[in-house]
Amino acid sequence: MARKPPEAPREAQRPSSRSRATSYDVARRAGVSQSAVSRAFSTDGSVSDETRRRVIEAATALGYRPNAIARSLITRRSNLVGLVLASSTNAYYPEVATEITRQCASRGSRILLFTFESGEDISGLLEQMWSYQVDGVVACTSLTLAQEKAFEASSVPLVLYNRAPISRYASSVGVDHEEGEGRLVDALWQSGARRFGVIAGPASSSVAQARVRGILRRLTDLGAPDPHIVAGDYTYESGVEGLRELLSAAPEVEAVVCANDAMALGALDAARRGLGRVVPETLSIVGFDGFGAGRWLAYDLATMRQPVERMAEAAVELLFARIEDPTRPAERRTFLADLVAGASARLASTD
Repeated sequence: MARKPPEAPREAQRPSSRSRATSYDVARRAGVSQSAVSRAFSTDGSVSDETRRRVIEAATALGYRPNAIARSLITRRSNLVGLVLASSTNAYYPEVATEITRQCASRGSRILLFTFESGEDISGLLEQMWSYQVDGVVACTSLTLAQEKAFEASSVPLVLYNRAPISRYASSVGVDHEEGEGRLVDALWQSGARRFGVIAGPASSSVAQARVRGILRRLTDLGAPDPHIVAGDYTYESGVEGLRELLSAAPEVEAVVCANDAMALGALDAARRGLGRVVPETLSIVGFDGFGAGRWLAYDLATMRQPVERMAEAAVELLFARIEDPTRPAERRTFLADLVAGASARLASTD
């Protein structure tokens, strides 16, 4: 009678399709401990390259995938970071979101995006964050004192991006908007501009108001006439309408300072459509932010570029420092914007 072929060793068998492989299965196949398997799949896990290789090979053979939920029960961390954005935010913030997502991913965490309508009370949004057990939050919006205190009460680390905190609990990362606008006005003034116009951002935006203050302060220091100011809402369309309104009321304007790049692009296109002004020969137009579309050859926008990568890196660094050590005091980090001398304006060097 023929012998039956020997069965494969139990540790070499792949779990049936009805059951998922566990870390125990992987550990047994790789010849390591379960804790070594856990460390091998952690971004900051301390295992040798050889051990990690054996664990990965075993996991691949068994079809094993780490269970994030189970791991969070052990580490008491969800590895989720909340990111708060207004749904009608300007084109600069998608670039910010992308960079913050990349920085968090490098630390083994994922972004959970929370959006709200501008002007909407975000208190309900905060309740959602608590229910998802986020490890921390980066907020690209202004919060009330009560809302910042809610983070403190819930022991959830908070970093404000481009916003000044009200409480002592929140950390923040931002650009010196007033300083940046002052340098931009200087460059326009030194190139010969004397009559200024401003397309301002939303009255509810602390960033927009800081930028207008920077413009007005520097013009006052220079002894310039008061600029003509029209309201905008950070959108391309408000830049189009803003320039039409501005030149209709003050046709003598030589330089237009827009509170963000999106409005500056709208103003540029409006100037090219029958307003009788040639950019930059008879009219300089500048923005603030430095987002991608402004670098297109059709625009080549003169602007103040925010160092998004360095700011996002700082925001994530501050957040994770507080996650690792909840007793760490809040910090503020301020960056300077870079002057971009594009073709939309006549600018003198301010170096």
